[in-house]
Amino acid sequence: MLRTLRSKVLFYFIVLSLCAIFLTSFSILWGFEEHFTEYLQEDREGDIKLINEEVIKEYKETGNYLSIEVTSLLHQQAMTNRLFYQIYNGEGELLVDTTNMLGMMERMGPAGEGLASEYQTGTYDIKLDNRNIGTTKVYYPKGLYGAESTFFNTIKQYIFGAAMIILILSSLFSMLFSKRLTDGFTQLTRVVRELQNHKRDIRMPIEILTEEMVPLAESFNDLAESLSKEEILRKRFTADLAHELRTPLATLRSQIEAYQDGIWEPTPNRLQQSHNELMRLVRLVNEMENLLAAENPQIKLQKTDIELWKILTHIKNQFDPLFYEKAVNLKVIEPLDEHWIFGDKDRIIQILTNIINNAFQYTSSGKSVSISIVKQNQFVGFVVKDEGVGIGDEDLPYLYERFFRGDKSRDRQTGGIGIGLSIVKALVDAHHGEVQIISELKKGTTVTVLFPYIERK
Repeated sequence: MLRTLRSKVLFYFIVLSLCAIFLTSFSILWGFEEHFTEYLQEDREGDIKLINEEVIKEYKETGNYLSIEVTSLLHQQAMTNRLFYQIYNGEGELLVDTTNMLGMMERMGPAGEGLASEYQTGTYDIKLDNRNIGTTKVYYPKGLYGAESTFFNTIKQYIFGAAMIILILSSLFSMLFSKRLTDGFTQLTRVVRELQNHKRDIRMPIEILTEEMVPLAESFNDLAESLSKEEILRKRFTADLAHELRTPLATLRSQIEAYQDGIWEPTPNRLQQSHNELMRLVRLVNEMENLLAAENPQIKLQKTDIELWKILTHIKNQFDPLFYEKAVNLKVIEPLDEHWIFGDKDRIIQILTNIINNAFQYTSSGKSVSISIVKQNQFVGFVVKDEGVGIGDEDLPYLYERFFRGDKSRDRQTGGIGIGLSIVKALVDAHHGEVQIISELKKGTTVTVLFPYIERK
């Protein structure tokens, strides 16, 4: 297939070069011939005008038409410029005829036969003071002759020679260019096939490609990198999801079998344990449903004007008991002014709940979590800062990926599956906002969520 592609590319380049060269060559040749013919015609008109002026001058001075100067000019133009004259007086009588020289010069036989076949004529009036005193009939060759023909043929040879040289060079360059271009496609085909065979680490070498192929190769490498990351996340999610499902299911199975075999009595305490395992499964399904809803491009937001401090008050009342029980200090900083956004209140609460829940889970007793309102340019939002375990630099780029979890063992203890920030990112994007995360291991994490600000009058 690549050989066929290379042959087609080379064929099209050569055809295009041929067309361009021939069009250019014929345009130059046609233009030169046209201007050269015009030049010869102007020169001929000048010679004829000179003869008429000499005849008029002689007629004014002597009353005669011919003189030694006129006769000399007639013979000179016949010999050098192939101009032959028949001059008539006012009564139509033939005074001089140089066409009889044509037969002797070209040995063509009778002058009339040569004139009819090879020459064309032009008739010019001889006027003195707006009075017609005679007529000049001129015979001149139909085409180029002598030095004119030689000069024009030489120019044509040069043009055709230059065209052939250009054609040869363009063919060579076309072969080289098509080879280099198709080499890039060969490399691209190879790496695409490798990628199809699930070799996610394959990359397209950019340094050997033409400038035109570089953007395509870079796009391929970006795609391969993205697929590689997605593959890692998919495998990680599969393992995590299997673990999250296996643990409560295994526990429920053993408990139910114990009830069935009569080993356990269904006491309220044991039933509560079974119910807790069931609720773990329910929470897992709910979180996945929330993610699918948040990432739905057709998500519809019920937007209203929202005052941010009222949202924070609601969040504080919701989380205060949990933080108190864990002995984590929850600080909610009241702003000096009101700040309004246009958004979906339930979705905003969902965003904050996910972020604060993460801060709560990974902040140990005796530490603190603070929530404040911040305004940046045309945006306003919330800043959640904790003193928790933090996030490593190598994990920061993947925080918004679905099902990503940095510390597997820690997340399993808390029961999360790593989709909280994926939901946050999807909902913030739906509000045309921004999410910023700054973190350092063992020092804490700061999450800033911003929304477009609206003025209230």
